[in-house]
Amino acid sequence: MFFSRFRDPAQRRLQLGAGAAQRPAMPLPGAGWQQREGVCMGTAITLQWWAPRADEAEAAWAAGMAEMQRIDALYSPHKATSELSRINREASHHAVAVSEETARLLAQAIELSSLTDGAFDITFAAAGALYDYRAGRAPDMATLRRARAAIGWEGLQLDLARGTLRFARPGMRIDLGGFAKGHAVDGAAAALKRLGVMHAWVAAGGDSRVIGDKRGRPWGVAIHDPRAGALAQAGAAPIAVLPLADCAVSTSGDYERAFVKDGVRHHHLLDPATGASATGARSVTLIADAAPHAGLVTEAWSKALFVLGPTRGLARLAQYAPTLDAVLVAAHGRLHVSRGLAHALPAAPSAAAPRAAAVPA
Repeated sequence: MFFSRFRDPAQRRLQLGAGAAQRPAMPLPGAGWQQREGVCMGTAITLQWWAPRADEAEAAWAAGMAEMQRIDALYSPHKATSELSRINREASHHAVAVSEETARLLAQAIELSSLTDGAFDITFAAAGALYDYRAGRAPDMATLRRARAAIGWEGLQLDLARGTLRFARPGMRIDLGGFAKGHAVDGAAAALKRLGVMHAWVAAGGDSRVIGDKRGRPWGVAIHDPRAGALAQAGAAPIAVLPLADCAVSTSGDYERAFVKDGVRHHHLLDPATGASATGARSVTLIADAAPHAGLVTEAWSKALFVLGPTRGLARLAQYAPTLDAVLVAAHGRLHVSRGLAHALPAAPSAAAPRAAAVPA
């Protein structure tokens, strides 16, 4: 996960700045480095990779985007022809046949809901559908209360033997947005590897897969505080910079789809228990070693930690996913990290806070 040349903890440390999105450092210019950008799944897609020949470069871009588009066609809640839309139309009335891929994703979603005590829950969609972030509209309390009755992952009746899903609660809906982009970058990275790509960064919004390194140097991930001026403001100092190779990285923040109304920040990271926007964090970044489904896992856990907040979230992570690392900017701006990153922080100012550092609001 962390760049293998940084074996000395002092070299591998987080570089703390004065400064919430993750942003890969641009590869050094030179023969073979390619970059393409596009839009899919309602977010920006970026591929950066090393390809010695032009024909190899075009093949890699086409393969990566084809996988992204395939996932979008299956799981977009906005396309009436998607498998997700069909499930939401029919599963309240009868058991719906689902594809093998969807059954696997649903099984993973149910397992993650159990491990996170419901902080990750794809049935949040019953409330999620009531928000319009572009128009700045949020549901009133009575409407939200009715929607909450349909939320609860325990109501997902998945039959893996028969390959079917049924909703046990009236009005129940699901949304795979909590890990679909992570699943897509997993697939796109696998497609690039099949073509022989050994050095690449594949990103869909805040979810990324890192293949190899930058030909002898680490990829750099900069983590920013959303309150430190405009997001991704040119020249803004990051909270931390991580040197990484061969891993998955996901960042979830309360700035991506959000609006403020009557002094309340409404954003798309909803707490399934309330149907309202979670308030325990500003930004959460999860990092996992390279594995077939690492992007899916980091995206899902980033959502769960955002809902749980630093204390409960990091405790759950240590208990059920100890190989993952996390960097969390809490609601009031304090930086928290998982045990695996404790060595990377400078000495704490007091024994009471051995793994946290103050961050300007």
